[in-house]
Amino acid sequence: MVTSPPVVAEFGQELAALGWVSGLLVAGSLATGDYLPGVSDLDLVALVGGPVDAARQAALAGVHRRLDAGTGSGLHLGCVYVDTATMLDVQVRHPTWTHRQLVQRILSGITRAELVRHGYAIFGPPPRDVFPPMSADDVRAAARAELTGYWAWAARRPWLWWDPVIADLGLTSMARGRYALGTGELLTKSEAVKQAVAPAWLIDQLAARRRGENVSSPRLRTALIAWRGARRTVARARREGP
Repeated sequence: MVTSPPVVAEFGQELAALGWVSGLLVAGSLATGDYLPGVSDLDLVALVGGPVDAARQAALAGVHRRLDAGTGSGLHLGCVYVDTATMLDVQVRHPTWTHRQLVQRILSGITRAELVRHGYAIFGPPPRDVFPPMSADDVRAAARAELTGYWAWAARRPWLWWDPVIADLGLTSMARGRYALGTGELLTKSEAVKQAVAPAWLIDQLAARRRGENVSSPRLRTALIAWRGARRTVARARREGP
């Protein structure tokens, strides 16, 4: 298990003090052992008793802003706030703090798989006591849902890939998606870089950025490689769908 940055424990204390958050769970790269400080996001899931109404959302935004300006500065701390009454419904959207704002998102199947296979609790019940198991077929279905959902939407919008962040994320996400479809298992982002469908020079540059190095890639060439790869992977996911 990778050591959590101090902000995670501080965040847990802040949430527990609210009185209506019953658990804080770790997913993402911190759970899978692939966490790189300042590079990886901190992907957390909080269990909440009852809906997160406007007053609760304001309290959570205050907690996040304080941490983002203090011990969490530059660490990309994000959290999905899941009402325990609706947490088994994969279509429900939950308040989610990401990129310094509160939005509404589902708790994806891939995040659920990370939780039950690798996740752990900062406080409250362990993820395996909260969420149902995820079989290999469940992981395949979760990967297919992401590929034919958001990534299909993105693949229809080639101009989005001009953003180097989207291009990098697409290259690694497609590798993770293909791996999950083929094996029913999860692949870390660092391993996904090695399996990206891209020229060797671009894989080397992706790996350098994953290590936190300030390395850039040719913007247009990278965008085209990533976009075309996404189109192929989305098409495969659709062909192999149920």
